[in-house]
Amino acid sequence: MGVHVPKLSLLLILISIFLPPSTTDQKDESCLTHLFESFQDPIGNLHNWTKLAFSNPCSDFNSNLVGATCNNGRIYKLSLQNLSLRGSISPYISNCTNLQSLDLSNNSLTGPLPDEIQYLVNLAVLNLSANRLSGAIPPSLPMCFYLNVIDLHDNILTGTIPPQIGSLVRLSVFDVSNNKLSGPIPASLGNRTGNLPRFNVSSYYGNKDLYGYPLPPMKSKGLSVVAIVGIGLGSGLLSLALSFTVVCVWLRATEQKTAAEQEGKIVLPDY
Repeated sequence: MGVHVPKLSLLLILISIFLPPSTTDQKDESCLTHLFESFQDPIGNLHNWTKLAFSNPCSDFNSNLVGATCNNGRIYKLSLQNLSLRGSISPYISNCTNLQSLDLSNNSLTGPLPDEIQYLVNLAVLNLSANRLSGAIPPSLPMCFYLNVIDLHDNILTGTIPPQIGSLVRLSVFDVSNNKLSGPIPASLGNRTGNLPRFNVSSYYGNKDLYGYPLPPMKSKGLSVVAIVGIGLGSGLLSLALSFTVVCVWLRATEQKTAAEQEGKIVLPDY
């Protein structure tokens, strides 16, 4: 007597046989692969960041990768601070589209902030502080509309602060201190109104060419000390030369007057 198999059960069995097993999101795999390739890990802190692990980094909310946290099978948090990492930040970071927190602070990363960060539309925390990152702050960064934290202090960033950052209404932490930024602090950041969090001097200090509230206004382009000393010496030498000329003219005039007086005298014979 044959075993009766319900049609629905048979259909499920066939599906399980012919469909490939589920894998991680290919974008997460690409993101992690390229990010690891852009890093240098001199002391092996990322020892389990392997190609095999990248193919399936998440098991629901758990991840075996150092510094990675998952949510519903997707990478949503990377905490890679204090790992002595070198290298740069791969633009493929944008493929971790579910990423909500990126912390690469206190490493030795160099190069620019990738403009592709703008595609991390769920990003709430960006901490890249205490590295050696250079170049400008991408004007496109505020495309990450949910940003609560932007911490870029202690790098060597240059250029101006994009005024668009002031449009981030959720922004509660903003720190660009100790860089090489210049120009005015955007009014949209310096003069936030209503219930928007305000940022004090500590968010901006250490950028000698940055000015505007809450920092002092732009410094006058006054004369340098060398220029002032040079002008002083030049004025002194000019005054000395003029004085010498006047004295010479006076002495010459006196000599001529004396000679004229001598010529005009009547000399009487001696008896």
